[in-house]
Amino acid sequence: MKKMVYALIPGLIFTAELVIKNRVEKNRDEKEEKPVLGGRILLRKYHNRGACLNLGEKRKGAVAVLSLLLTLALTAVFLLTLGKKGNGWLRAGLALLLGGAYSNTYDRLKRKYVVDYFSFNVGWEPLQRVVFNLADFCILTGALLVTLKGL
Repeated sequence: MKKMVYALIPGLIFTAELVIKNRVEKNRDEKEEKPVLGGRILLRKYHNRGACLNLGEKRKGAVAVLSLLLTLALTAVFLLTLGKKGNGWLRAGLALLLGGAYSNTYDRLKRKYVVDYFSFNVGWEPLQRVVFNLADFCILTGALLVTLKGL
């Protein structure tokens, strides 16, 4: 039963992100910024045409292919962990990683860019300019869990 929960996590993340990103695409203007949570978070729409921080935006086809290949490889590793006892933290990390990877890879293949939609309204300007999505945080959290499990 527990293993089924891990298998559902990527689908839930993907579905939630698809709903959020479609809503952002439909209802937000790229120049519009809306402060929420006491102004600590800024809702905005941004089209990331590369990988993290727009790296590779001039080679978005290569970024999309690499994203797809890495997502497929992670899927295989995840499926292999489902058949083994233990490894709960590893499965949780991979599930989060995959949910984010499926979402962002789908965007790269379907939209030709990743929809990002919030940033942190902090005093440090470079961080304030970076725009994220929920998938990015799932990828980061999942990668940290997988790394910590490996240690």
